[in-house]
Amino acid sequence: MPKQRRVAKRRSPPPGDEVGAAEMARRVAENLRMLRRARDMSLDALAEASGVSRAALSQIETNKSNPTVGLLWKIAVGFGVPFSELLGEQRATVSVLRRAETQVLRSADGKFHSRSLSPAGANPFVEVYELRLAARGRHVSEPHATGTRELVVVLSGALRLTAGDATYDLGAGDSVWFAADLTHVYQNPGGSEARYYDLILYAK
Repeated sequence: MPKQRRVAKRRSPPPGDEVGAAEMARRVAENLRMLRRARDMSLDALAEASGVSRAALSQIETNKSNPTVGLLWKIAVGFGVPFSELLGEQRATVSVLRRAETQVLRSADGKFHSRSLSPAGANPFVEVYELRLAARGRHVSEPHATGTRELVVVLSGALRLTAGDATYDLGAGDSVWFAADLTHVYQNPGGSEARYYDLILYAK
């Protein structure tokens, strides 16, 4: 009997993963432009403050590219604003965030995924994210604004977190609280995808 070729099934993106990407890019473009004008800040000045090239900032502001999570964090730090403010989330008395309405931000290599769990209108100084890191994946996070702290809870898999000069190995159910205003690195030393909750607390 001839051998049957096994065709790998392509995983469909979860609801909301791709659907809202264009809308998110539009909001980021508008808010980047608004924040620059409010601060009378040129693209060159923002490039110097954020570490993101002028060309990349121009592409994002004119809505000609979908920025990675790493670029967005750098831009937020360059402005000195919470991440959610760059995404343009509006305040409301009561707000519900449906799974299908969220967008997933990815690292450039596609191994690190971040999904906001904070509904619009939540405390602007507190943000919550679901993080996913591929097996053997590694993600370097640039320092956040001065005074920012993070609490990471390991939901499944493993986490090797480096904050400054210290490294910590954590398993499912473990958590770590650290200063995020310095370079920190998330690593998944395991052989399968790991999931974490990440609470970010900004200094007021």
